[in-house]
Amino acid sequence: MRIARSILLALTLLLGTFALAAADASTGSAPNDSVASEPALKPPGVSFLTEDQEAKVRESGQAYQFETEVNKLMKLIINSLYKSKEIFLRELISNASDALDKIRFASLTDKDALGDTVDLKITLVADKERQTLTITDTGVGMTFKDLKSNLGTIAKSGTAEFLASVESQKNNTNLIGQFGVGFYSAFLIADRVTVVSKNNEDKQYIWESTSESDFRIIEDPRGNTLGRGTQIVLHVKKDALEYLEQSKLRQLVQRYSEFINFPIYLWASKTETEQVPVEDEPEAETPNDDLDDDIEDVTDKEEKDTKPKTKTITKTVTDWELTNQQKPIWTRRPADITEREYNEFYMSFTKDAVEPLAYNHFRAEGEVEFKSILFVPKKPNPAFLQSGDDWTHNVKLFVRRVFITDELLGFLPRWLSFLKGLVDSDDLPLNVSRETLQQHSIIKVIKKRVIAKAIDMFRTMAAKDEEKYIEFWGSYGNAIKLGVIEDPANKKKLMKLLRFRSSHSEKLTSLEQYVSRMRKGQPQIYFITGEQPDTFSTSPFVEKLIARGYEVLYFSDPIDEYLTNAVMDFDGKKLQHVGKSGLKYGDEDEKSGESLKEQEEKFKPLRDHLKERLSAWVDTVRVSQQLTTSPCAVLAGEYGVSGAMEKILQAQAIANKDDFRAQMYLNQKKVFEINPEHPLMIKMLEKVNAGKASELDDSIYVLFESTAIASGFAVRNPNDFAKKVEIVVRERLGVDLKKEAQVKVVPAPAVEEPVKSTQSSDDVDADAEAEESAEEAEEAPEHDEL
Repeated sequence: MRIARSILLALTLLLGTFALAAADASTGSAPNDSVASEPALKPPGVSFLTEDQEAKVRESGQAYQFETEVNKLMKLIINSLYKSKEIFLRELISNASDALDKIRFASLTDKDALGDTVDLKITLVADKERQTLTITDTGVGMTFKDLKSNLGTIAKSGTAEFLASVESQKNNTNLIGQFGVGFYSAFLIADRVTVVSKNNEDKQYIWESTSESDFRIIEDPRGNTLGRGTQIVLHVKKDALEYLEQSKLRQLVQRYSEFINFPIYLWASKTETEQVPVEDEPEAETPNDDLDDDIEDVTDKEEKDTKPKTKTITKTVTDWELTNQQKPIWTRRPADITEREYNEFYMSFTKDAVEPLAYNHFRAEGEVEFKSILFVPKKPNPAFLQSGDDWTHNVKLFVRRVFITDELLGFLPRWLSFLKGLVDSDDLPLNVSRETLQQHSIIKVIKKRVIAKAIDMFRTMAAKDEEKYIEFWGSYGNAIKLGVIEDPANKKKLMKLLRFRSSHSEKLTSLEQYVSRMRKGQPQIYFITGEQPDTFSTSPFVEKLIARGYEVLYFSDPIDEYLTNAVMDFDGKKLQHVGKSGLKYGDEDEKSGESLKEQEEKFKPLRDHLKERLSAWVDTVRVSQQLTTSPCAVLAGEYGVSGAMEKILQAQAIANKDDFRAQMYLNQKKVFEINPEHPLMIKMLEKVNAGKASELDDSIYVLFESTAIASGFAVRNPNDFAKKVEIVVRERLGVDLKKEAQVKVVPAPAVEEPVKSTQSSDDVDADAEAEESAEEAEEAPEHDEL
């Protein structure tokens, strides 16, 4: 009996397996690939009008005529006033938020105000089948009188005034709230708008309009379905069906209404996977004559290993989705917010992958009240100081936590283009479309405060965290320098933020620190500019300064050349380029003056000869007070440009040959200084005094050009310079100056004769036609059905 029972069980298992395999084969899919779909469920708590009820509203509702100007008004709102259709959702959600604020405020003094509807929220439901978008709030709601007056403000008595305001003031129009225009943005995407509203003091009513000639109001035949609040149903136009897409609605809420005080829920569908048991297959009879006696052992093992079998199915689930999860952190007290919260908010708000380098959270009071958070990104955008206006979107403007715009062209100066953040005001005046400000003077006040707070943030960083400020300077130092150049109002503050390397130390130093280390009587702040910082310490300009113990600042960025033109002094000390005329030590006395005069007189023959031979490039030759080991140096005049700046101007002159200013500076003559203690100068003086000045001509040219290179200037004629160097080398080696290299030049082969064509003109025309036909055949679409 036991064997027979085991055989029967084994047969059942085998047949069940065959049956499952056959079923899978017939459907063409594996069990774990099954898909189960559920119909979209009706949102709980949301009631829609039936077609019959909508018809009753249109037929039985009491009609109220718009004023004669309404067509002009609606065209203005729909076609001109708003820059983008998507603004409608921001406006309607803002109105819903206002209604929720009102009932919340009322509930503070009236405990019964909330009634049974205690959840303060906003919901969005998109119905593609009916082509409607429904926005519902549990706010204060509107009575019959409110519906007639609030939604008819423009139509009732303000139309002419509103239109006159728009036409007369253009971009400086009155406030949205004054005319209630925000609601009418619904007609940007809808050809019919239905409003259902329930106030605690009245019955539930329906308002409807097509924005043409009238609107209708009727008591809701369904009774009280809202409990309290307002429901706006937009019957979406054919060309605006994209606003029924869940992804689009989610995107708009997160862009404009992310920081609304109340939760905004979207009725959304999503797919989920689930493991479900595989249903048992019906048993089938099978003969058992051929089964082996060993089946008993197999059956016993299978009985032990048998486990419930499952498969994976995918199903669609529809539920409420919270779309505004980010909270307006700037409305809280800075003392209550942790650094981690600031970092997380920044990364979410800016979509940056790394934490900010610094931030400043503040509240401004006075003429304009607003809250703001400013952030310094850890890594700058590589193009943040280049042309373009991408950086103008870095600061976002909010009004009562509703995003208004990030198109604040000119709000931040170019040097602050790396800054990111937001400004939020509860009472900032806006124009009717909320796209530009009503009074530009207010934006100027906010701009001034924001810039001041940004500078405070940098100064605090420099004072309290030197390591972090050095990191900041590495990324944004050129931006601060640009601010010194372009922002006269904040120039003095920004100059204290400047950092440079110097001969004093490898560490960066400020101008304040430099002044604190100045020598007694030192009248100037010494600096040198150039492209290669490693060569500064060996420059002939700094030889004597460093030897005497004076500190020299190293300006190595191209922007430093412009900076030195903008910064003439600091703390009463003139900034002096050591490569220009005008350097003073501060300890010059009568004795040193007499010694200089003696040297000038002694070397006058050589100075005159040098000036004559270099007259095309030099207007002054004098004895140097700066040189110690170098024989000579080439300097710019007191109002001339340095070698580094000259190279910049040369590049500009190539790009713009009509740049008169660049050409003027490039044609300025230089100052040639000689070292009276250098043996080369002493020898040249001896040659001149001995009447052998002509022997110095090539050496003078080579000496001048090589010295110009060492002084940071470019060689004016590389070919001539190379030839003069060759002459000097020939003379040094005793090579005949007239002897040339003997090179046998092999002429190039003759020009190859063109091959004459053997085709006739008819053949050429035929080939051309064939090529055209082939090209047309390639361009023609393929038709598989042919």
